[in-house]
Amino acid sequence: MKKLSIKSWAVDDRPREKLLLKGINALSDAELIAILIGSGNRQESAVELSKRILLSVDNDLNKLSKLSVQELMNFKGIGEAKAITITTALELGKRRQHEHKKSIQKISSSKHVFELMQYILGDLSHEEFWVVYLNNSNAVLAKQQISKGGLNSTLVDVRLIYKRALELSAVGVILTHNHPSGKLSPSGADKMLTEKIKNAGHALDIRVLDHVIITEKNYFSFADEGIL
Repeated sequence: MKKLSIKSWAVDDRPREKLLLKGINALSDAELIAILIGSGNRQESAVELSKRILLSVDNDLNKLSKLSVQELMNFKGIGEAKAITITTALELGKRRQHEHKKSIQKISSSKHVFELMQYILGDLSHEEFWVVYLNNSNAVLAKQQISKGGLNSTLVDVRLIYKRALELSAVGVILTHNHPSGKLSPSGADKMLTEKIKNAGHALDIRVLDHVIITEKNYFSFADEGIL
């Protein structure tokens, strides 16, 4: 039996035409991806191929965004150009989501820290340690990566933290790092490092206001839990 192409479908079922007729919100994730890739393979339409790709990541767009170009190219019908198109579109979506977070100019809660840093740290497969620098009004002066590590740890040079703080004339810092495992509870090493950084700031009169551990969907605040 000859396979029907998308062009032979009812107009209402074609992703591009459906978008024009009903609006973009009427399209499924698979249909949106089908528009990006344009065509499928000899056995599958673009929509069917898109559904299979989504099924491989449990229909989770966050998981899809973590697939590399090479991993996407493992699907029959997805060449380098199509794989790059998918990864580019998903990255644009992430950046759009991040745009409103740029409006966070003042930190007044641990939730603000999470909203500011989740885009940077939440999806990583390795640990990174960042510091948010604040003035005396808790306005954000800068955020900076201090170190980048492995799956479970990262080395932090306390001198680098306060060198940058002095350059910015910061009066407060918020420590942040991610747990790729998704586990929120701080380790003994996390607690010891926090205390070390906090003590180092006393002589400079620079306060450690919080240490926030970030995962993909949640966070843990030392300040909120009263262990700072």
